[in-house]
Parts: sequence; structure tokens; C-alpha cells
Amino acid sequence: MDVLELSRWQFAITTIYHFLFVPLTLGLSIFLALLETCSVITKRPAWKEQSRKLAKFFGTIFLINFGMGVVTGIVQEFHFGMNWSEYARFMGDIFGAPLALEALTAFFLESTFLGIWVFGWDRLSPKVHCATIWITAIASNLSAFWILVANGFMQHPVGYAIEDGRAVMTDFFALVTNPYAIGQYMHTLFSGIVTAGMLLLAITAYKILAGGEYRAAFQKVLRGVALYLLIGLFAVMGTGHLQAQQVAHMQPMKLASMEALWETEDPAPFTIFADINVPGQRNNVEITVPYVLSFMVYNAPAGEIKGIRDLQLESAKKYGPGVYMPNDILGLFISFRGMIAMGGLMMLFAFGALVLGWYKKSSASWERKRSNFYVKWFLRLSVLALPLPFIANTLGWYLTEAGRQPWIVVGLQKTASAYSPNLTTGDVFFSLAGFTVVYLVLALAALYSAIRYIRRHPMTPPVIAMPDDDEEGREF
Repeated sequence: MDVLELSRWQFAITTIYHFLFVPLTLGLSIFLALLETCSVITKRPAWKEQSRKLAKFFGTIFLINFGMGVVTGIVQEFHFGMNWSEYARFMGDIFGAPLALEALTAFFLESTFLGIWVFGWDRLSPKVHCATIWITAIASNLSAFWILVANGFMQHPVGYAIEDGRAVMTDFFALVTNPYAIGQYMHTLFSGIVTAGMLLLAITAYKILAGGEYRAAFQKVLRGVALYLLIGLFAVMGTGHLQAQQVAHMQPMKLASMEALWETEDPAPFTIFADINVPGQRNNVEITVPYVLSFMVYNAPAGEIKGIRDLQLESAKKYGPGVYMPNDILGLFISFRGMIAMGGLMMLFAFGALVLGWYKKSSASWERKRSNFYVKWFLRLSVLALPLPFIANTLGWYLTEAGRQPWIVVGLQKTASAYSPNLTTGDVFFSLAGFTVVYLVLALAALYSAIRYIRRHPMTPPVIAMPDDDEEGREF
């Protein structure tokens, strides 16, 4: 591989590592704020103490994740100057503004108040302490907003002018109200809630299976976790649909590639499976659902969805000779469907958890021995389902970034002209290998720390009991 391909691989790998932790930070911070708010406002002394302990328990997991997000995110800043200097030269006037604001208005606020929250449990009044986690949650999500404002410009440039071969900002308000960036942000925000919801479900399921004196607290919080997860999933579906509308207007080539739609069609079908292993060709082995794609993007321009071949011809006329279709249409096709499949599976777990959360009220109508068998297996599967949101987030990120190729800034700068010309293949290869190994070690260390904490925390006593082995568990 040449310098360009290695640089792309390096940025992709380090970003995927980083993005494993970012959505969880967004969603878990909001849940912690809601949980501590319950502790502050509830009038029931027992639940007040339980929710306080649960907030501390989940808060430690949040801190492990937050630390990994910071460590893996720092490297991203250096990529632009070291691997992508031509991009930094061309885009620095615009891209630098939201990044600076992210550090000044979000990260500093987030890290400061998170420290106050960690060390202020017995030093601040309950209301003031609760306010610190809310500020942390708001700042965390504000940080994501500024990053996506920068990325949104790369996907759909607005508020700029070209001067002396560089893009310069002419309208900051247009930059921060970029509809593509706002759509991305809302989808990312609710994806974070889903990610946190699945993590909370997995941990709660494990703690219920483990038994002990705090099982009742985890059984009670399961109801809130299920609702939190369901809200996130429905919101992800809604914001994802709105983003599909935006992609149809602003990046029609990305939409056509997601569907492997080679020819312009009106109405266009949604393809479930297609044999598209040969670039530029579509064989007859496919399963399609008529009209569905047109329904999904019902306000597509001129009432039709253009195919890859027509869009390639239009782009070549507009930008000059060249290839303007993504180089991994098969990967985009699979990623889109994989993301939808992960969402469908998570929806099943969310509804199952919601039923289980209220199971105590209707358990008399169930055969107790048989129901306990199903409950145990559902809880075990809930633990094993933890990777689902992380897979969906990774596929979504790949879909967003690979779908705009060959552009690094759509319509303004190609990826091939954005990397640092003074780099050698050896420079990028050895740094890529180093980052990959170090990040893998860090990720495994974080995972080990989290699992060890969950298993050995005082909320879990040494004796492990299954739900049908003790009287307390039989309420399920």
C-alpha cells in the first residue's frame, strides 16, 4: 500500500478505537444524571440510598470509559497536521474553529465538573452534587456537537468561500446550523443512549443473575434501563430516517452506493441482498422490495433516485474527468444492512427487558419453574448482546465516512490531494502498527478493569445464586 492508503487505514483504525468509547460517554452521562436526580427528588428513603449507590457503581464504569475516550481522542488532533497537512492547509480556517470551541467550551467544562462530581460525594449538598453530573453530561454532548459541526462541513460544505486556494469561513452561523451536522448530531446523541442502554442492560442482567442483597435494586433499575433503551432506539430510527432524506439531497452518490443502485429508478426498490462483488456491475442475484427506497426518501429531487452510473457521469461533467463513486460499494451495502440488523436485535432485547421489568406484577399467571428458565436465558443473552451497539456504531461511522469518497470535503477537496506529501511508507506503516498495538492493549486493559470491577464490587457478595435458587429471585 502507498502512503495515502496507509494514512487512511491509520486514521480509520484510531478513529474506530476512539468511537468505541465516545457514544457510551454521551449516553451514560445522561443516565447517571437521571439516576442521581431520582436519588435527590425521591421521598422513599430506601430507594434514595439504593439509587445513590447505583449512581456510584455505574459512575465508576463511566470513569473508565471516559478515560479511554480521552486517551484515544488526543491522537486524532495530531493526525491532521502530521498525516493530512494538505487538508489542514486547505481547511484549517474552518475546521480549526469548532475544534477550538470543543476544547474551550466543552472538554474543559466536562473534565472540571466530572472531577468535582467524583470527589464531591460527601463534600457537596445532594442538589449541588447532582448539578455537577448534569453539567458534565451537557458538556459531553456539547463536545460531540462541535466535532460533528466540523465533520458536517466535510459532508456538506456551507458558509465558506475559496480564497487563494484555501477554504475560509464567511458565515459562522451557517456553519453551526448546517442541517447535515445537526442531523448527524441528533443521530449520534441517540446512538449514545442506545449504547449506554445496552451496556446497562448487560450489567444489570449479570448482577441479577449473580444474586445478593442488591439484586432487588438492580431489578428495580431494570425498568428504567429498558425505557431508556427503547427511547433511544425509537429516536435513532427517527433521526436515521431524517438523515436518509438529507443524504438523498446532499450526497446522492452515498445513497446510491448504500443501495448498490447502479441505474436510476422511479420508484426505486429497497434491495435486501444483491451480488455486487464485481465493481461496476450488478448481477441478477438479488432480493428487492418494490417502492420501499422511494418511500424512505419520499422527497428525493425530481421524484426519482439516481443510480451510480448517472451520478458518475454528472460528477465527471461538473468536476472534470475521474472516478467519483466510492471504492467499496459492497462494504457500504453490507454496513447499511448490518446497522439495521443490529438495531432490530437490540429492539427485541429492549422489549424483553421492559416485560421483565414489570414481570413481578404478572408472575402469578406464569408457570413459575418454566418462566424462571426463560428469564435466566434472557438475562444471559442480554449479557452476550453487549457488542451489538458497538458493531452498529462502527458500521454507521464507516458508512458516513467511506460513503463520501473520493472526497475528503465533498465537492471541494479529494482525499488523494489531502495527505502530507513528505511522508514515507515506512513512517506511516510503523506508526500505524504502533497505534494499533497500543490501542489494543489499552482497550483490553479497560475491558479487564471494567469486568473486574463489576464482578468484585461490594454490591456483589461472594456467594453466587441463580434466580431460581433463592426466595428473592423467585419474584421473577
